[in-house]
Amino acid sequence: MTQSLTILGLESSCDDTAAAVVRQSDGDMAEVLSSVVFGQTELHSAYGGVVPEIAARAHAEKLDLCVIEALKEAGVSFQDLDAVAVTAGPGLIGGVMSGVMCAKGIAAATGLPLVGVNHLAGHALTPRLTDDIAFPYLMLLVSGGHCQYLIVRGHEDFTRLGGTIDDAPGEAFDKTARLLGLPQPGGPSVQAEAETGDPKRFRFPRPLLDRPDCNLSFSGLKTALMRMRDQIVAEKGGLTRQDRADLCAGFQAAVVDTLAEKTRRALTIYMEENPATPTVAVAGGVAANTAIRAALQTVCADAGAAFTAPPLRLCTDNAAMIAYAGLERFKSGARDGLDLTARPRWPLDQTSPALIGSGKKGAKA
Repeated sequence: MTQSLTILGLESSCDDTAAAVVRQSDGDMAEVLSSVVFGQTELHSAYGGVVPEIAARAHAEKLDLCVIEALKEAGVSFQDLDAVAVTAGPGLIGGVMSGVMCAKGIAAATGLPLVGVNHLAGHALTPRLTDDIAFPYLMLLVSGGHCQYLIVRGHEDFTRLGGTIDDAPGEAFDKTARLLGLPQPGGPSVQAEAETGDPKRFRFPRPLLDRPDCNLSFSGLKTALMRMRDQIVAEKGGLTRQDRADLCAGFQAAVVDTLAEKTRRALTIYMEENPATPTVAVAGGVAANTAIRAALQTVCADAGAAFTAPPLRLCTDNAAMIAYAGLERFKSGARDGLDLTARPRWPLDQTSPALIGSGKKGAKA
């Protein structure tokens, strides 16, 4: 008899409140029955970034409504579910706590098993949900809060090859947008400006390319752009529209070149495992940047590796990836009690040393 598992997933680690239902039958790919996301862009727009307290309150107000809509869209009830999965970290602790408490309430009221999920594992396993790619594969997780290269060998088997020692690319895009007076989120705004700019007018640094490892740094790049902006303003009394476009183009080109070169290095290490079907996957909100995607596709083609990127709606934060990661954990026998703890930091790779800048409390990711 074919066994089918149906999982409700909850996600609230940053500024997107999300719920989703995913189902999988033996031998079949998982199916996303529903994926509901309530964004908070308008709540934070006046502050130039996400305000943790505002985000946490919004999650607490919206999570139950999000769950109801996801169940309705999927055409299922709590009685049709096999478990509830929830992001238990890493993330903004207030938001993570909101999701964990909501999931605990559902589990306690319905008797459903509870499965805590690492938010980063959700991103890292998304290519399995969307394209059913085989282990092991190389994952570039590139978002507003995280950036790292991972060899994914199993649903709980991750080896970090490198990552950012300071700002993640998405964070650098957001800060660049603020420096240039562009709206948030910064990634789409900077990309749109860069399309009409000259990437060669301003030569920004390519951080850490003088080092042989796969680590990244984007804080200095953002500072270099700020200094160039100030220099132009001092000389001309302000920025023209073309100045701003050229600054965006130069900044984006530096990010693209850095990610492309570091991906080549990560690919070299990954290919030493001689995977039967070498594949590079990219996920996270920054994966939506067309220039970055094009550069990564070229790197993969040169190395003879396949390239895959989930649809944009599953690249950014969503609960379908959490439901799927929870489904994988559930199938392996993982269960969490009502003492499940929300974690602001939760490295996927528990064995690699913490990256520089991870703080006194340990590595974020």
